Amino acid sequence: MRLFKFFVLLILAVKSYAQIDRVEPPNWWVGMEHNEIQILCYGDKISELVPRLRNENLSEVFITKTTRTENQNYLFVDLTIVKNTKPQTLKIDFLKNGKIIQTVLFELFQKDPNGRLGFDKTDVLYLITPDRFANGDPSNDYDPNLKEKPNRKERRGRHGGDIQGMIDNLDYISDMGYTAIWINPVLENDMADHSYHGYSTTDYYKVDSRFGTNELYRDLCRIAKSKGIKIVMDMITNHSGSEHWFVKDPPTRDWINYGGEYRQTNHSHYTVQDPYASEYDKKAFVDGWFVRTMPDLNHRNEIMAKYLTQNTLWWIEYSGISGIRMDTYPYNDKKYMTDWSCAVKKEYPYFTSVGEEATKFANPSNISYWQEGKINHDGYESCLPSMLDFAVTSAFVESIQDFDEKNKWKPWQKLYYTISNDYLYADPFNLVTFPDNHDGARIFSKLNEDLKKFKMAMVFFSTMRGIPHFYYGSEILMSNKYPTGIRSDFPGGWPGDKINGFTGIGLSSMQKEAQLFIKKLLNWRKNKKVIHYGNLMQFAPTLPSYNKNIPNPDDYGVYTYFRYNDEETVMVMLNNNKKDSKINLEKFNEILGDNNHAYDPINDVEIKLSENISVPANSAVILELISK
Repeated sequence: MRLFKFFVLLILAVKSYAQIDRVEPPNWWVGMEHNEIQILCYGDKISELVPRLRNENLSEVFITKTTRTENQNYLFVDLTIVKNTKPQTLKIDFLKNGKIIQTVLFELFQKDPNGRLGFDKTDVLYLITPDRFANGDPSNDYDPNLKEKPNRKERRGRHGGDIQGMIDNLDYISDMGYTAIWINPVLENDMADHSYHGYSTTDYYKVDSRFGTNELYRDLCRIAKSKGIKIVMDMITNHSGSEHWFVKDPPTRDWINYGGEYRQTNHSHYTVQDPYASEYDKKAFVDGWFVRTMPDLNHRNEIMAKYLTQNTLWWIEYSGISGIRMDTYPYNDKKYMTDWSCAVKKEYPYFTSVGEEATKFANPSNISYWQEGKINHDGYESCLPSMLDFAVTSAFVESIQDFDEKNKWKPWQKLYYTISNDYLYADPFNLVTFPDNHDGARIFSKLNEDLKKFKMAMVFFSTMRGIPHFYYGSEILMSNKYPTGIRSDFPGGWPGDKINGFTGIGLSSMQKEAQLFIKKLLNWRKNKKVIHYGNLMQFAPTLPSYNKNIPNPDDYGVYTYFRYNDEETVMVMLNNNKKDSKINLEKFNEILGDNNHAYDPINDVEIKLSENISVPANSAVILELISK
């Protein structure tokens, strides 16, 4: 009995001491520009502890500040890492009443001297929703410690796609001509349901176990790089998941906007730039929650801001990614996004981040506001290199859909006018362009499953200024209906699939034709500097004339533009007519110059340029100009 009482007293004594359960970031690097970091320590009543570095670390690293908040479960320790500090293991003792309660080992690794090169104009991105692409490791589909279980029959459920599935199919992606992969979020989403999409983060330093591990994600980046493929990470700083541990037990009362109480955003994007906007509307947009399960993070809280920025830098250095796609960019506090984008640029000058400004009425004026180098009416400045070009996406789809032979005013006009507004951007050639993505209807469905119009879309986005991205499965004509919506499983990504998009087994003749077309198009683009870096000249689509003596009615419904540099010129013509159009080349003389022949790289034929050229109905023609 006495022995039993002794052990009970011992257990109670151990439990009476504070215990640190989380340390974030879990490590850092020497040689970083950001050599002043803040370590978040979390555990039951740990604020009473006093951190102290062991003597062997004191010449190169200093504790400069310790912050305690109203929540006793947090302790924030600021470290300064002296320049030229060598890699080492820091030993941080945590004391109570002068006695060491716990020692935390904190690794300082050497920063990669090669830095991080971002994706650029030479690239074509392949957008993957990982849960729906390929299940390379069925053993990780189920995790008893996470709330949502696998259910491939449920449209909004977890289907089992993972990081290993992407690794297994890198050769397919490379052979198709894609040179970078933008992956929808892979960090832990321990939510009750509908968590496959990844936009409800519950751990900012951990890959969701149903996708794999941090180490496997890093392997993906390494293996992809060896095959000439870059990885772009999808990040979210605007919100987390409602089941995140720091949402359920926040360090401060203002950690989450509106005091942690759900308040829906008004989605009024234009309030950010509107010179007449009320403070009420601006706050409702930026501070409001995206949805009830996605609490809005308060970037005006300095601890929160530093936490998120450090997390970004940590993932860039740890994983070897080549880019970030930042979700819901304008919903974030805009001052914070300047600080965030400039912190990334300071650490990695040649890295690429792209922001999402997805408003229903997207146009160059509101998208350009966020790009680095833009001179804005309110003096706002950013360090963000790129934005997703929703304006061109919308204009292209409306232009190609709206064409009506009875209404000659419509064809290509909105697209032409949208691109003519490129002067609003600091660098329009660095925008990311796309026909569709994971948040809307697939392009094949938007175009009424018309293969000819689909090919026109692929040509346009592959040859127009900017950096194109295409959604997984577009190459095999995946549609809104196939088989459970826009985020359907890629056929062949699961054992037992009767159709295999990777090998071609079971694909229809039309799917095979589309796949071969895109493969040829993108592999041609891969080596075309004139498409990567060349100038752009577009010709205004012909409008109807009130004069009955119309010079060339066949011009209606045809949009023509050129990509050119000192060595090469490429002509692209998009014919949205239901019949062949004979185009008079005279109006293009200023750019055609002495070129009297052309090579069609898609059909592998050479043609002679005469007075007129015939463009087949509902088609796109690419011509490399030749002088003979």
